[in-house]
Amino acid sequence: MRRVLAVGAHPDDIELGCGATLLAHSAAGDAVTMLVMTGGENGPGDDEAIVGRRLEQEQAARTLGARLLWGGQVDCTVTPDAATVAVVERALKETEADVVYVHAPDDSHQDHRAVAAATLSAARRLSRVMHYQSPSTLTFSPTTFVDVTAYLSGKLAALGAHASQVEMSSMVEPDAVVASARHWGAQARIGYAEAFAPTRLVIDLVPTPRRAAEEVPDTLRLTLPASLAANAR
Repeated sequence: MRRVLAVGAHPDDIELGCGATLLAHSAAGDAVTMLVMTGGENGPGDDEAIVGRRLEQEQAARTLGARLLWGGQVDCTVTPDAATVAVVERALKETEADVVYVHAPDDSHQDHRAVAAATLSAARRLSRVMHYQSPSTLTFSPTTFVDVTAYLSGKLAALGAHASQVEMSSMVEPDAVVASARHWGAQARIGYAEAFAPTRLVIDLVPTPRRAAEEVPDTLRLTLPASLAANAR
């Protein structure tokens, strides 16, 4: 089981960037947590819509089978300082995450840039840090893709929970979301995909029970030189 932490600056950021992938993680039995750094206070709509944005995020998290944490930051004022890094570090410690998803660093929204930078600092010792695309991302060259063909409808349902955003922003229209997934799916030679640009991605090749390490033939074993073997003890 993997422990996954997805970090986003505002409500609906995570769903847009990696919502279907989080559904795939949940379906695989992984523990999924979402850390939303702000309440979207400067998003579209009046005061009533802003208050309801937290409830929308809670519903979206339930749809994705994810636990929800709030970062306590204020929309449009996030900075990648020590306090913001500490927020992400606390979430990493609490969840014991070994996989992190976060905004791509090159983005026209200052909150997205700040959250990406703070998360990279907080996750500096992790071996799996993946960047997702936002509508405001400037440059994005993904090399890793997740087949989300079976989870695209779930992603749309999670985005649908963000009614105050969907009704006032063309960026989260279902047609645009599907078109993006189809585009990345074509790049990955599959149906529909979410795309990621990893800062680091370590792949575990774990032996199956029938092919456990002790059963590997001697011809395939690596023998260390005596000097290195001594240091490895």
